[in-house]
Amino acid sequence: MLPWNFITVGFQHITSSIVRPNVEAHNFLLKLALILMVQQSHFGGTPMEDPNLSLSAFLEVYDTLKLNDAIYLHLFSFSLMDKAWVLLHSLSLGSITKLDELTKTFLAKFF
Repeated sequence: MLPWNFITVGFQHITSSIVRPNVEAHNFLLKLALILMVQQSHFGGTPMEDPNLSLSAFLEVYDTLKLNDAIYLHLFSFSLMDKAWVLLHSLSLGSITKLDELTKTFLAKFF
């Protein structure tokens, strides 16, 4: 049996530092339009980027749509790219379980 935060994508297996809780909804699906909206303000982790601004842009989408924390945890990695995405996935397996842990970890690493 695979660990609960082990994701199978095609023939590849991906583990994550983010524990993605079950969403209390039938037929939960992140729509492509929502993913693309979040990707509008990608954060790559370079010194030229402002992590607070990136997080604010992500939270603006989150607050506008009145999403719950479980969906936020599912969606956040789509807002990252390059060094920031790699860093998120290099954290301990299952180390992030709540929204506030994710934002604190993100800002501690990049601010």
